Amino acid sequence: MAKKKDAGATPGTSVGISVGTSVGINIGISEKDRAAIAGGLSRLLADSYTLYLTTHNFHWNVTGPMFNTLHAMFMTQYTELWTAVDPIAERIRSLGHPAPGSYAQFGKLSSLKDAPTTPPKAMEMVRILMEGHEAVARTARGIFPLAAEASDEPTADLLTQRLTVHEQTAWMLRSLLED
Repeated sequence: MAKKKDAGATPGTSVGISVGTSVGINIGISEKDRAAIAGGLSRLLADSYTLYLTTHNFHWNVTGPMFNTLHAMFMTQYTELWTAVDPIAERIRSLGHPAPGSYAQFGKLSSLKDAPTTPPKAMEMVRILMEGHEAVARTARGIFPLAAEASDEPTADLLTQRLTVHEQTAWMLRSLLED
């Protein structure tokens, strides 16, 4: 183990600071539980990022009589999603695991389909986004038992915040689809 030299120390001695080594995690949650929770959060991150990308795509490509309303609504939604991914990734890191961050990883982990290559009509965009928010809510809800069993309150709090946003957004989008 490499030790950092202290400028004021006697030559040939060190101050006991390890450089380049991993420090164990002891936060009161077992490695097995941390791994399971991080896996669930990785799926939530992938779903959130996929929904962010789809929402941003629809913001750019929406057309029709509801253009102004939907363009502004989609911007609000993708901005919220963009802001949400960082706390999810940082929670994964806090649990001692790497956060996924590539399109390949997100593609494998996400329960959402990729955005259509040809932009759909405006109301189909609304339907796709509504279903996306419902799917992300299901993913978040599925992690709760893991967090509860491990007494992982920070993850439970994060999940509660995400569920509130996704359920409310799904309701608002669903309301646009009613006759």
